Amino acid sequence: MKVHFQLKETIVTIVADEKKYIEIAKESIISQREILERYIRFNPYFKSTLEPFQECDENVDEIIKRMVSASNTIGIGPMSAVAGTIASFAVEAMVNAGATYAIVDNGGDIAFINDRPILIGIYAGESEFKDFAFSIPSRNTISGVCTSSGTVGPSISFGMSDASIVFSDNVSLADSAATELGNSVEVGKKSIEDAFSKVNSIQGINGAVIIQDNYIGAWGTVPEIVRAKVNYECITKG
Repeated sequence: MKVHFQLKETIVTIVADEKKYIEIAKESIISQREILERYIRFNPYFKSTLEPFQECDENVDEIIKRMVSASNTIGIGPMSAVAGTIASFAVEAMVNAGATYAIVDNGGDIAFINDRPILIGIYAGESEFKDFAFSIPSRNTISGVCTSSGTVGPSISFGMSDASIVFSDNVSLADSAATELGNSVEVGKKSIEDAFSKVNSIQGINGAVIIQDNYIGAWGTVPEIVRAKVNYECITKG
């Protein structure tokens, strides 16, 4: 089953074998957004800052802790981790209910567990790199692949990549890292090579890919890239 679900700025595609898991994912998204919105009302700086957030105490809710931990590790603001963190919570809720196959794509920030191989299509806007996908072997733990872009979508990016993609079992960390990786890409092959220095020393990041025009660069452990017919109508967007 594949369902499109939108709650305010959160726009997701949820994939699972049974409807009950879809509903559980929706409930998780609603719940975590409520917690996040309540915290932002209490501390609006959390939403606006692009710098590491130092005001988090140990009594805050888990979603806040994860966003702060991931973004502080990378050295940027906590909202850089919001989409991946919400997606991760949704997949965790599905797994806790018994799901062994669950995917939540929150605008290109994807959390998943897959008891069978899957393909994750690559979308890099007007780049020449089209109709390719990452081939993900089956696994029994949650993982993440998160994407930032300076040319595609509404998210803030100060860089010039068509797609900056990060792989990590910590989905919050993958989201923040993808943002920083994307921020670091200027124009040209040398810039792509240099940008990987932003993530290649961070524990917990498995690998990364940058696409810009007809250039593609990779670092670390990256899933096999295969030819695939990518249906761009399936891209999670508003």
